[in-house]
Amino acid sequence: MELRHLRYFAVVAETRHFGKAAERLHMAQPPLSQAIRRLESELGVDLFTRTTRQVTLTGAGEVFRTDVERILKAVEEAVTRVGRFASGVEGVLRVGLTGSASYRQLPALARLLKREMPHVMMEVHTDMLTPAQELGLIERRLDVGVLRPPIRQEGIAHRSLADERLIAAVPEEHWLAESGSVRVEQLRHEDFIMYGATLGSVVNDAVVRSCLASGFTPHCAYEVTETSAALALVAAGLGLAVLPDSIRSAPREGVRYKEITDALSVPLALAWREDDGSPLLRNLLGVLERNDVFLGPGPHIPQGVA
Repeated sequence: MELRHLRYFAVVAETRHFGKAAERLHMAQPPLSQAIRRLESELGVDLFTRTTRQVTLTGAGEVFRTDVERILKAVEEAVTRVGRFASGVEGVLRVGLTGSASYRQLPALARLLKREMPHVMMEVHTDMLTPAQELGLIERRLDVGVLRPPIRQEGIAHRSLADERLIAAVPEEHWLAESGSVRVEQLRHEDFIMYGATLGSVVNDAVVRSCLASGFTPHCAYEVTETSAALALVAAGLGLAVLPDSIRSAPREGVRYKEITDALSVPLALAWREDDGSPLLRNLLGVLERNDVFLGPGPHIPQGVA
């Protein structure tokens, strides 16, 4: 059974006239009649009752028409979807994000994609530090990453998204909770909640460098692998955490956020594989460019993509 025979049947069933159906199908009537006869022979039933004056569907024909319409609609939708996929307007975008970016950049990116690329689904992987995202990109488990440079792996391109000041997350009953802003030196004797030393955190590096510039090494009381865990420990009164400013987008009971006037800042960037020539990535970068998401000018079309 050929798909074209199903289309022939659908048009004859709609027009109830072989001549009119042949005209619509841009073919002669005899080949159309022969095709319908072969279809009926293959099915072993009569689909039409034919007289010299009219053509009507049999009971079997009515049942068959319902299924054929469903099949043809499914085929049409499949053709549409594959076309969208090939042109980069439909598909699955696998996104990795640092913990703090999940609170501010993820909602913004999701809203933008819903508006500009509504047929694209996001597969989101949060609380991934930069080294883990780099590996995910190289191993093709991620399509893009929202991470913090510097990037150490070769073959990864990136564009800047933000430059964030570090702020202090302190327990609500902490002595600094009611102050307007703080200086790094005021944190000298505090217990710090930090990312694990072996994770390669860019934020950790900036925190340590900020403290060293003020004459002390931060005392790490607890190590965590996720930003949400750091905030939970702060809320429990076990110490403070110095985190990027985007964490403000995640108000948490028991935690106050305080400006640090002399802390360093940490960059945030969108990263992708240099050899990724997919239309989906090309369209994503174009959308971000048009909506002024990137900081400053720079190349954004992957090599090999027109």
